Amino acid sequence: MVNLAHRLRTLRRQRGFSLETLAEQTGLTRSYLSKLERGLSSPSIATILKIADAYGMGTGQLLGDARDSAHEVVCISRAGEREPLLPSEREGTYRYEAIAAQRKVKAMEPFIMYPPREFPDEARSAHSGEEFLFVLKGQVEVMLGEETIALSIGDSLYFDADLPHRIRTAGRAQAEVLVTTAK
Repeated sequence: MVNLAHRLRTLRRQRGFSLETLAEQTGLTRSYLSKLERGLSSPSIATILKIADAYGMGTGQLLGDARDSAHEVVCISRAGEREPLLPSEREGTYRYEAIAAQRKVKAMEPFIMYPPREFPDEARSAHSGEEFLFVLKGQVEVMLGEETIALSIGDSLYFDADLPHRIRTAGRAQAEVLVTTAK
């Protein structure tokens, strides 16, 4: 159990739980949970089971192992090691590459997007949370609600993701966009 106190605090914050909310969900006291997060107390297996259940995960996932513990604090994603998020089976569809895929619990979901040249026929995307786009290469057009916004290298856009949106490559070169979503 490498740095369990830090992991417990990080998981609670990433889930958006207050100590009081976690206490209600687990039946443990707020002060005891605070001591666990500060490393002032060690949990029993019964406590671990209650916390894991509150987070909807197994005890192995909650505790992690020594090989995974480094990914809880620092996660390095090398350019040549990015993995496609979804198989791109046909021309004219979005391509995505995962960033920080090794980190199991995240408050943000970062990835690289390669938008198609034309807006896809399917309906515009809308989902809960927030979204941030940063153009790394090329030029893009983003349809955000009823507005079309042109972005070039170095430009960014931050918006509520419940607005219908879609993006396309607008210039000659294939655009590359860093996208981060958060709930």
